[in-house]
Amino acid sequence: MIGHRTSANGAHFAFTDRWGGVSAVPYDSLNLGGAVGDDPDAVRGNRDLAARALGRDPGRAVWMDQVHGSEVAVVREPWGAAPAPRVDALVTDRADLTLGVLTADCVPVLLADPVAGVAAAAHAGRPGMVAGIATATIETMITLGADPARTTAVLGPSICGKCYEVPAALRDEVAAVEAAAYAETSWGTPAVDVAAGVRAQLLRAGVRTVEGPVACTLESADHFSYRRDRLTGRLAGYVWLDGTE
Repeated sequence: MIGHRTSANGAHFAFTDRWGGVSAVPYDSLNLGGAVGDDPDAVRGNRDLAARALGRDPGRAVWMDQVHGSEVAVVREPWGAAPAPRVDALVTDRADLTLGVLTADCVPVLLADPVAGVAAAAHAGRPGMVAGIATATIETMITLGADPARTTAVLGPSICGKCYEVPAALRDEVAAVEAAAYAETSWGTPAVDVAAGVRAQLLRAGVRTVEGPVACTLESADHFSYRRDRLTGRLAGYVWLDGTE
């Protein structure tokens, strides 16, 4: 199933859960990730199902080869036969495109300034958050005319700071870069809160409205979680703007 919300000014944000697709165990059932070992035909079928459920053209949905970095690509046409770029954010000023981001514990970040006609999708895992992917995405949106103060950011289902246990030394390394990410698990051990770090970076960049996340992927049986299951599927976040598709 897919949760979809529309802002009052014409921005669309959607996140999938794991149900309603055609993939077999352990990818059951709406796996949208093409590099996790699932049947490619099942993934194509799931992507088609998800896009059409949102009223979007699957052929105009754009994905990226996510690498846990801070590189951003501006996109105005689907990649076609060319490989997707090795980046962790996509930015567009085309309303006929739907931008997609894949996750299974990392934070999917969807952003839109409908006044400028600019939208973005970013993949923020712990390394990408530390590298500043949220800030880099906003900076690229600004080059296309976006205003951070007008931009809405929605953070999707991801592992929460109460569950993302890490060694104390790693938590200290992350907190030295982004203090807001310092966390402790619900059982009292060191943790990192990636979503809190992303939120802090977006607010510092001038974004006034940052919503979500509303679910922890590790705790929710309705979402894929790499940390919980290892061999599993991928969720998707989608963003687009009103206009002619």
